Amino acid sequence: MERVNASPDPATLAETAITELSLAIGQLLRRLRAESNPEGLSWSQTVALARLERAGALTTADLARAESVKPQSMGATLAELEREGLVKRQPHPTDGRQVLFDLTDEGVEARRQRSVAKQTWLLAAMATLDPDERRTLLAAAALIKRLGEGEPEQKRKTP
Repeated sequence: MERVNASPDPATLAETAITELSLAIGQLLRRLRAESNPEGLSWSQTVALARLERAGALTTADLARAESVKPQSMGATLAELEREGLVKRQPHPTDGRQVLFDLTDEGVEARRQRSVAKQTWLLAAMATLDPDERRTLLAAAALIKRLGEGEPEQKRKTP
């Protein structure tokens, strides 16, 4: 006979938590991407611009390696960004066979607009939460960040 009021076993609770967390993070990321893409850039283009903003000028191969894509795919992405005036080519300082890609002023502005749009949407969304919910969200953000930065086998050190 099935027990009606039995509490779920720890494995079931863990699976449920993993599923819910994955779905929630995915939904939030999709919403942030949609709300903060005034230029209508593809995900590949957005990632390439972000990497160039953080790292500075890179070769196609270095950028492809950093984003775990094939150089041919990154080349196509950079070609489109160049056509849109968001990146520019410049000679490699030590290897005349290579070309570096860097953000143009328009590319820097596109990244700034994306950041502002993302912050604006997130601030408005968070304003709908009550103070306790905002504190909970902040605590959850710290935990999610820690999960993302750590290795699965690492355990939290207690003082």
